[in-house]
Amino acid sequence: MTISTILLLILSAIIAAGLSFYQYLYKVKNQSKLYWFLAFLRFVSFFSIFLLLINPIVSRKITEIKKTPLPIVVDNSKSISELKATKEASELYLKIAENKAITEKYDVQLFSFAEEFQSLEKLDFKGNQSHIDGVAKNVKQLYRNTNYPIVLFTDGNQTMGNDYVFSFQENTSVFPIVLGDTTTVLDLKINQINVNKYAFLKNKFPVEVFLQYNGNETITSNFSIQSGNQTVHKQVVTFSKDKKAQSITVLLNANNVGIAKYKAVISSNIKEKNTVNNAKNFAVEVIDQRSEIALISAINHPDLGALKRSIETNQQRKVSILKPNEIKSLQEYNVLILYQPTTAFKSILDQNRVAQINTFIITGTATDFNFLNQVQDDLNFKMSSSKEDYLATFESNFNLFAQSNIGFENFPPLEHSFGVITAKNNVNTLLSARVRNVPVQNPILTFTENGSKREAYLLGENIWKWRLENHLSKKSFEDFDLFTDKIIQFLVSNASKKNLNVTYESFYNSGESIEIIAEYFNKNYEFDEKAQLTIQVTNSKTKATKKYDLLKATNSYKVNLDGLEAGNYSFKVTEKQSNTSFTGSFEVLDFEIEKQFVNPDKNRLEQLATNTNGKMYYPNQIENLVQSLLEDENFIPIQKETIKKSPLIDWIWLLLLAIATLATEWFTRKYNGLL
Repeated sequence: MTISTILLLILSAIIAAGLSFYQYLYKVKNQSKLYWFLAFLRFVSFFSIFLLLINPIVSRKITEIKKTPLPIVVDNSKSISELKATKEASELYLKIAENKAITEKYDVQLFSFAEEFQSLEKLDFKGNQSHIDGVAKNVKQLYRNTNYPIVLFTDGNQTMGNDYVFSFQENTSVFPIVLGDTTTVLDLKINQINVNKYAFLKNKFPVEVFLQYNGNETITSNFSIQSGNQTVHKQVVTFSKDKKAQSITVLLNANNVGIAKYKAVISSNIKEKNTVNNAKNFAVEVIDQRSEIALISAINHPDLGALKRSIETNQQRKVSILKPNEIKSLQEYNVLILYQPTTAFKSILDQNRVAQINTFIITGTATDFNFLNQVQDDLNFKMSSSKEDYLATFESNFNLFAQSNIGFENFPPLEHSFGVITAKNNVNTLLSARVRNVPVQNPILTFTENGSKREAYLLGENIWKWRLENHLSKKSFEDFDLFTDKIIQFLVSNASKKNLNVTYESFYNSGESIEIIAEYFNKNYEFDEKAQLTIQVTNSKTKATKKYDLLKATNSYKVNLDGLEAGNYSFKVTEKQSNTSFTGSFEVLDFEIEKQFVNPDKNRLEQLATNTNGKMYYPNQIENLVQSLLEDENFIPIQKETIKKSPLIDWIWLLLLAIATLATEWFTRKYNGLL
C-alpha cells in the first residue's frame, strides 16, 4: 500500500469522525450513551464508504504445498484377462494409491486405458484394444512442464498406435508393473500379412507373411494358405532359438473376378498354449482388365508390329491387326486404333457413332486428311502434298495421367505431311512438334475428353523407331512399352465418373473400428456438402437390419459400425435426394487381437523404463516400488509462496457492513423517537 493511500485513509478516518461528532455530539448538552452509539454507527458507515471510494489494494501472502503428480494407469484390456492377471491388476494399484506416505508426498491420480484413456472408475478388462501410446499423449497434455513419475500396470502388448517405447516425454519417469506370467511357452504366431487390395485377372499377386516364434527349441512348422477348402500354398518353416521370426513371400494366382478370400495358417506337432494366433484371414479383389484392341490399317507398316508387341507386354491386352473390311462387330473391342485412316474406314467410323468406343488415331503420309476432317471434330488439318520430319517436345504441364519424360526430345523424328494442325475443341497435348529444333504450333501426341468419350491422336508415322531408340539407350523396351500402356489405359478406362464412391474393407476383426467412408459428388463432380447419406446393414444369416446416418467429415461422409458381431454383412449406401445408391458386403471375423498374446512383453517394458530413467517391477515387488517412490528426491513436494493482490472494492463484506450500520442507526433512532 502506497504512502498516498495511507494518508487518504487517515484523512478519511478524521473526516468520518468529525462528521459523526458534529452530527451527534456537537452542542449536545446531554451526551448520553445512545448518542455515542449513534455517532459510532455513523463513523463506521462514513469510513466504510470512504474506503470503498478510495479502493486501496490489499496484498496477502499465500503459502501452499505443491505435490508432485503421480498418475497410476491400469491396463483395462482383454489381454489382461487372457493372461489371468486381473486379480493382480485390481488389487496392486490400490496398495500404492492408498498408501498414506505416498499420498502425503504425491498427488495420486488414477486412470485406466484400453482403446481410450480415461479416469479409473471401474475395471472390467473388456477393452478390445491396448493403446499405450495414447497414455503417453494424454499425460503429456495433463502435466505440462512438470517432472513426474508414472506407475503403469500393463502387459506391454500394444495393439494400436505408435511405438510406446519412444512416446513418453523426457520429464516423465515410467515405472512399469509387468502383468501376466513371464514364463516362456512355445507359441507360433502369424504376426502380420501384407497384400495389395487389388489384383488383375490371370496375373500373380504377392503376399508377404511375417511369422513369429516364441520358444527356445528348434522346431519345424507347416505354413499354408487356404482358399475355401483348397490349399493353394504349403511349405515347411523351421524356427530356432536364434531364428524366431521369418518373412515369407508367396505369389498367388488371380483366377476369378471378384473378392478372393484366403486364410494363412501355421501349425506344428507340438501342443501350444494359444492357437488363436495361428491363423489370419485376408482378401484380394480381382479385377478383369483384359482389353481387346483392334489395330486397323489399310496398309502394311513396321509401326503395326511395333505397336502390337509394345501393347501386349501387358498381359491384360490383346491386339488384333485387321483390315478395315475385316471388322464385323465393334462390340468385341474396347479400343480402336485407326492407323492412317482413309475413306476405307468410313463404315467403321459410322458404326462407332453408335458404339462410342474410344479411338486412337495415328496419321502419316498415307492419311486422307479431307476424309479425316469430315469424320472428327477435334482437330482441323490443312495439309500439303509435301512431307516433313517432326521432332517431339515433352509438355510438362500435361495432367491427364502421370507420364515422365523418357527422352522424347532425343527420339528420331516422325514423318508426316507438312501443314498446319489446329484444335477445334479443348485438347491436352503431351508432345508438341519441332521442325529442325524450331518449335511449331502442331501437336504430335494429344488427347481429348468429351463426357464419356476419349480420343487420342498421334500425328506422325515411324513410331517403331522410338521403340528401337529406347532399347538402344536404355537396353530395354520398358520405358516405351509403359508409355504406350498408359495411352491404352487412358482409353480403356471408363471416363464416366461416379457420383457416389464408397471405401470399405472386405474383412474387419471383431472389436475393431468398422469405418465406412463415402464421397458424394454433384453433376459437376464437385463434393456435395449437403448430401444426406444413409447406410442399411443386413446380417446375411439372421437377416437383421440396422440403419445409420453417415456424418460429414472433411470432403467425405463417415459411419462407424462398431458392435457388430462376427458374421457376413451386406450393406447399401443411399443418397436421399438423388436416390443414388451403392451396394457392397464385408465380413466381421471372430478374431480378437487381444487374445493373440501368450506372454507380457517385458523386453519392451524394460526398454521403456530405461529410456525414461525409470525401473521395471514385477507384482511381487510392489513394496520395493513404494519405497523407491518415497525415497526419490527428484519428486519432493514444493512449498510455493504467492502474493495475492485484491482491490478493497471486491470485499463484499465491507459494503454489507456499511449497509448494516446505516440500517441499525435508522432503526435505533426510530425506536427512540429521534426521527
